[in-house]
Amino acid sequence: MEYRFTTDNFESEVMNSDKPVMMDFYADWCGPCRMMMPVVKEMANEYDGRIKVGKVNTDEQQELAAKFGVMSIPSFFFIKDGKIVDKAIGGVPKDVLESKLDALLA
Repeated sequence: MEYRFTTDNFESEVMNSDKPVMMDFYADWCGPCRMMMPVVKEMANEYDGRIKVGKVNTDEQQELAAKFGVMSIPSFFFIKDGKIVDKAIGGVPKDVLESKLDALLA
């Protein structure tokens, strides 16, 4: 399942999550973001029930993007117990995201 993170649900869905979280900061007009969409969807399905995988539209959620200091998209943030433990910027291979997600579960 793929989540949509907003300023309204950020505290409950991300910071207070009982599962690790991967946040994908993206924009609809961004080519590399569109390229990563199927990969992110695949990860959401593969890790469903173990990790929350969600998207943040930077055009609609500028406050969240600023809070995380997002300068380039796509940007991926990996959060565990309310803390950023890792990140990846740009279009990255699926195995890079997988290794970061597996580290969250370790």
